[in-house]
Amino acid sequence: MFYKQLLRTVFLCLLTAISTSVAAQQAITGTVTDARTGEPLAGANILQVNTSNGVSTEVDGTFSLVLFEEESAQITITYVGYKNKTIDTAERDTPLDIRLTPEAIMSNQVFVQALRVDEASPMAYENLERTEIESSNLGQDMPYMLSGMTSVTTTSDAGGGIGYTGLRIRGVDQGRINVTINGIPVNDAESHGVWWVNMPDLASSVENIQVQRGVGTSTNGAAAFGATMDIQTTQMRPDPYGEVNTSVGSFNTRKANVLFGSGLMDNGWQVQGRLSKIESDGYIDRAESDLKSFYLSAARHGDHSLLRADVFSGKEKTYQAWYGVPESRIEDGDRTYNPAGTEKPGEPYDNQTDNYQQDHYQLHYSYQLGDSWNANASLHYTYGRGYYEEYKADQSLPTYSITPVELPDTTISQSDLIRQLWLDNHFYGMVFSTDYQHNDQWSITLGGGYNEYDGDHFGEVVWAQFAGDSDMINDRYYFNNGFKTDFNTYLKGEFKLSDELTAFADAQIRHITYDFLGKDQQELPEGGQEVVDVQQSDRLTFFNPKAGLTYRLEENHRAFVSLSIGNKEPTRNEYVDSTPESRPSHETLYDWEAGYKGSFERFHIETSFYYMDYKNQLILTGEINDVGADIRQNVPDSYRAGIELMAGIQLLDGLEWSGNATLSRNKIQDYTYYLDNYDTNNQETMTYENTDISFSPDFIGNSVLRYSMNNFSAEISTKYVSRQYLDNTQSLSRSIDPYLVNDLRLGYNWTAAPLFKGIDLNLMVNNLLDEQYSSNGYTFGYIAGGEEQFFNYYYPQAGRNFLFQLSFKL
Repeated sequence: MFYKQLLRTVFLCLLTAISTSVAAQQAITGTVTDARTGEPLAGANILQVNTSNGVSTEVDGTFSLVLFEEESAQITITYVGYKNKTIDTAERDTPLDIRLTPEAIMSNQVFVQALRVDEASPMAYENLERTEIESSNLGQDMPYMLSGMTSVTTTSDAGGGIGYTGLRIRGVDQGRINVTINGIPVNDAESHGVWWVNMPDLASSVENIQVQRGVGTSTNGAAAFGATMDIQTTQMRPDPYGEVNTSVGSFNTRKANVLFGSGLMDNGWQVQGRLSKIESDGYIDRAESDLKSFYLSAARHGDHSLLRADVFSGKEKTYQAWYGVPESRIEDGDRTYNPAGTEKPGEPYDNQTDNYQQDHYQLHYSYQLGDSWNANASLHYTYGRGYYEEYKADQSLPTYSITPVELPDTTISQSDLIRQLWLDNHFYGMVFSTDYQHNDQWSITLGGGYNEYDGDHFGEVVWAQFAGDSDMINDRYYFNNGFKTDFNTYLKGEFKLSDELTAFADAQIRHITYDFLGKDQQELPEGGQEVVDVQQSDRLTFFNPKAGLTYRLEENHRAFVSLSIGNKEPTRNEYVDSTPESRPSHETLYDWEAGYKGSFERFHIETSFYYMDYKNQLILTGEINDVGADIRQNVPDSYRAGIELMAGIQLLDGLEWSGNATLSRNKIQDYTYYLDNYDTNNQETMTYENTDISFSPDFIGNSVLRYSMNNFSAEISTKYVSRQYLDNTQSLSRSIDPYLVNDLRLGYNWTAAPLFKGIDLNLMVNNLLDEQYSSNGYTFGYIAGGEEQFFNYYYPQAGRNFLFQLSFKL
């Protein structure tokens, strides 16, 4: 019924547009230029006052607009960074010469300049702009906006891209990818991960994203080790606006959001915001998501300063799908089976859910000290709290501080119960930078940051079949706190050695303290030792230098070479699940990068070579515990080496192709694998040489064929990922099969819609050819009865599915 109503509405809107188009009478033409330089302004907006009738200027600044009859003869001209202008076109029969005056408004771009790189920097990077984000932002999480970028693989626990999702870059996991939003660290201070489900619909408030592959130059955050992502939220628009987006799709997916902005007001302030809700049942059984979020930003523009406050929050409730699907179920054709909640007798427990809310507060200030000198400072605070709930069968009551139940003829010491595992954490601090540029000859940036993390971890039993004398009201059976400080300071600069050659240098010092409840050995009075919980502390100081050269062959050709060194501390699990004697060491990465980029009349090409040499890399074993955490160990020597290729060509007017490919070798030189032997109660060891690093495919390829003409666009994208291994033994029986997936997107922008400035229609058909594939997994095993037994779990992704979005711009 909904689809019939939707089609009827679209048809009526088209009919109205056709009938109103015949009312157009007066035609005007003109050119829009910069009042100071005379340069044409491409993309300036020309709008008939009090109507939605408008056009944008061409590359040479020219435009032609047919005015609606019996409407205002005035037009308004707008262009970002310039003062708006309104002109009365009545009785004008010559082309208009419109000159716009630049407006001295600082952009929030100044807050991230210290973290970003450009063509002069010797780094491998890629930018994703707002128009590209909008075309694919139909409800899926942020990693799926980046899935077509070089060396990126994505996965979804629920199988449809909504809920718990993740990404890897060059095989590097999310915990080693440094993520910042407006320069503020996002990675969790203890786990180092980024949980995109806590920031639903963030993409709707993003202006652009820069991904730096390798160590990169990002200088804030705990995880700047294998790749970096800098996210910049939306730029303030000079004029008021409103937008409503609604999406529907497979698996009962629904998305709705409202965006608004005040434009630049007379007092110099601007306000913009967003309110969003996303719901989906997921592809996997019971993998539903209920996601809510908002974003609010206010900015005050001065003659030489910019003050901006950003507040955004996300609240999620998702049914647990992080256990994956047993391989045996997939082989039997049950790709959507979900083991979560099945410990409960009868029907699975219906509230086996994850519940979390995360609030972000950012305050930024930038001041222009001179024409070539800026200073920036930001304060931030993030508050996260929530729990996941699960049904557990046959649990030992003393483990939960519940006294066993004494009966006349027996003692009940085990019970089914429902528990909640809680996080309540605060992350706050400041980041700062100042940069100076001297006559295009050299530039220098000094900056740093100080952050503190205070996180409580505790568990509660909310129901038990046999509760003993426990009242289970705010009764915590465990509680501990992690407190971490993180200080860094850096100095980086670019120096023009000649017209063609630029040198780059960057040095960072980072100091960490971490206080936590961990484990240690304690002597017993009667002799021997036992493992006890002991409050512990660790202190680490890292020096992370980077240097390189960039050579500009011609205006559109660039080559570079660089060496960057990164160091990274272990995660919380490695700290609390070890004694000081067995605690793993920190990791060190020596990242060698080289590349070339060239642009020609109708095509461009880019290539990057990398060699990422690890010392003491913490390697995944493939095993996970009951919350999905990986168990890792140091290996002395390992590396990732590869070549990345990117290209694009304009085949015809309106038809273009672009693509990228990564060919790599990802090896551990010497690796000892441990396997529990239940027959002997010992561990068996196996040694491997030159074995593949888990979850690191040798080949990743993307292809996009895009067609656009007038207001219509269409693209078909193809992604291929070669075999990935679930552990580091390079065993074919414990691997993810290669997959090839095709997606189709169709879009139409109706600029002459009545009552609106525009109506956008977008249809995305994911996995067009209905490929049956999995994008992630894990494995564990043991020896029993004299035989090795392994158990593989996979995360199947949805077959053919669709998302349709209708957007109204006010």
